[in-house]
Amino acid sequence: MKKLQVWLPLLFAMVMVFGMLIGYRLYPEIGTAGFFKTAKRVPVQQVIDLVNQKYVDPVNMDSLSDEAIEGMLAHLDPHSVFIPATDLGEINEDLEGNFEGIGVEFQIFDDTVNVTSVLANGPSDKAGLAVGDKFIKVNDSVVAGNGITSERIKKFLRGPGASNVTATVMRNNVLKQFTISRGSIPLLSIDAFYMVDKETGYIRINKFSETTHSEFVNAVTKLQQQGLKKLILDLRDNGGGILQEAVDIADDFLDEDKLIVYTQGLHSQKTEYRCMRDGLFEKGKLIVLVDERTASASEILVGALQDWDRATIIGRRTFGKGLVQEQYPLSDGSALRLTIARYYTPIGRSIQKPYNKDDHEAYNEELLKRFHDGEVLHGDTTTNHLGIAYKTKGGRTVYGGGGITPDIFVPFDTNTISKSLTSLYVTGMLTRFVYLYYMQNQSTLNQYKTPEDFVSNFNSNDNLWGSLVNYAAKDTINIKNIPAGDKTILQQQTKALLARQMWQLQGYFQVVNSFDPAIKKALEVMTKEDPLPMAKKR
Repeated sequence: MKKLQVWLPLLFAMVMVFGMLIGYRLYPEIGTAGFFKTAKRVPVQQVIDLVNQKYVDPVNMDSLSDEAIEGMLAHLDPHSVFIPATDLGEINEDLEGNFEGIGVEFQIFDDTVNVTSVLANGPSDKAGLAVGDKFIKVNDSVVAGNGITSERIKKFLRGPGASNVTATVMRNNVLKQFTISRGSIPLLSIDAFYMVDKETGYIRINKFSETTHSEFVNAVTKLQQQGLKKLILDLRDNGGGILQEAVDIADDFLDEDKLIVYTQGLHSQKTEYRCMRDGLFEKGKLIVLVDERTASASEILVGALQDWDRATIIGRRTFGKGLVQEQYPLSDGSALRLTIARYYTPIGRSIQKPYNKDDHEAYNEELLKRFHDGEVLHGDTTTNHLGIAYKTKGGRTVYGGGGITPDIFVPFDTNTISKSLTSLYVTGMLTRFVYLYYMQNQSTLNQYKTPEDFVSNFNSNDNLWGSLVNYAAKDTINIKNIPAGDKTILQQQTKALLARQMWQLQGYFQVVNSFDPAIKKALEVMTKEDPLPMAKKR
């Protein structure tokens, strides 16, 4: 025992050194230049340290560090970005597909927070809140008549799950108090899905979050129960998101072990994503709608379907983002979203549009250039393509190097409201009017039980139009004798916003789609035996 006591400290020391050596061998990238030797600090860190220690005046070092990082990233690609800690939570919520809150939608009218929608079976619904309630206090904070903003009220209403919030509201001129237990509120990826006719379904996806594929499976399953044989998949305005979710949806449309996409970068070895299972909709006509704001993960899905001649792509050239980002957490709670690879469609197309590493402004303004040059009105021609031509398996010509060009072009709809009436939208006046009209006419409007019934049978009658004319006049906006085209558009938008008030985005898109040129073109193409232009029979 005495001998053991003598040698025990030495034994522990040897074990400790041995463990440190193993750790160094396993993790050589932790920032050391050798064992027990600290790596030489880069000048950027030296400058920050010197400013912090020696500068004549006080300096906000957090802000200075953030700006230094952003300056560094400005010389990389346009999609490598620094995310401050204050913004990271909301960004992550969007990708996770949920947040902790009370489950209401609201609008601020006349310096008062009005409840415009209550999530069915959500925390507020269970507590008894209703559409039309006006928030007066949240816990001990007054939120009415004091310049309340959307951001401030969100901070009051959101919080840890299962925590309570006490809300004092005005209902029919009577103050009521509710205690609401916060819960998980979904941020849905699918805005709407429904049957357009007996065989044709419609699904609109607004992003690719962690819940997108499960939402998609639910939508397709329900549509199949209603007779789904043909599908319109709407990816317009979808800026992308999580790559794997787009891959999973592509797997539902493609059979066997087809390649969906592959990624590769200087420090990222080639990774292939292939079909792994039987899909939900491997057969049946498929049309995908795209526009200039269809980007990233959306383009992965579109590119795979186009390369394999599985879908007809209708709309306008997509954004052109073919770079893959990985998000890395930083020590202060912020994050770095760094481009680590490029992605390629099954036949090898890179659809990333050109960019100058030192001129991100030109890159960001490229969409405006499409409007200025008339591309969104007249479409691409084969002479305008920036990238090289490829052949699909069916023999069709497609292009890389600047977004995905659709098979069938649909121009930007110029039938928009005239400049003289833009104040209806800019000031939020039309939204306020629709909410107030709904509150005053609930008994009549609630006779329409479904969006389909509303689309078919509700007409923008003289009563509705007259009410809108009078309401606009209060804000010195004269719409009484506007051109017939403006009146038609305004009536369509009013009807769509009423449907949104009653059935959220599901109702809104069912109304909007009833006069959407791209939807009309999709339904026309659906009637053809082979909707793919110039496709070889296989």
